[in-house]
Amino acid sequence: MSNNTQAVSGHQRIETSNLLMIVLVLLTVLVGGVVEIVPLFFQRSTTQAAPGLKPYTPLQLAGRDIYLREGCYNCHSQMIRPLAAETLRYGKYSTAGEFVYDHPFQWGSKRTGPDLHRVGGKYSDDWHRIHLNNPRDLVPESNMPAYPWLVSAPVDAAGMPARLAAMRMLGVPYTEDEVKASSDDVKGKTELDALVAYLQVLGTANK
Repeated sequence: MSNNTQAVSGHQRIETSNLLMIVLVLLTVLVGGVVEIVPLFFQRSTTQAAPGLKPYTPLQLAGRDIYLREGCYNCHSQMIRPLAAETLRYGKYSTAGEFVYDHPFQWGSKRTGPDLHRVGGKYSDDWHRIHLNNPRDLVPESNMPAYPWLVSAPVDAAGMPARLAAMRMLGVPYTEDEVKASSDDVKGKTELDALVAYLQVLGTANK
């Protein structure tokens, strides 16, 4: 009887103490996180680039920044799960090695629009240009917003060396020459050019 009383009192002490409950929850999350996450840093499949994967070109990287700025990740995921329904619709399932140069990755979890991980090469550049300018010109039932300002907005060429340098600090293997030449690589290009270039490279390393 006394053992049961002690057990009950122990539960009551935890359940009635906010501080103790918070400490125990944080400890549980910490231990679980260490057990689940730390081993991933030592697995080649999660740290090595997939065969054929290359760092984004300056134009593609600029397009990725525009993708983030415009919030495209709010409606489009970039991760195909290894389920028949997913692979039949979107293509080969995603692997961790395909995202080693993405900082941050764009896996997402919401699909108001389709997954974009294998969209590279699926449509022509002109299709993307028309679609981004006004989606309903190609898909009448689309609820995607239009992005007409991308047509005339120039890419920020002056800011590209800093962007590539930041990616290099995060482990993307850009050379010093590539960083220095990045401004010239995007001169005269529009934000629409950049976003199309980014979309056209998605998932092409491991199709």
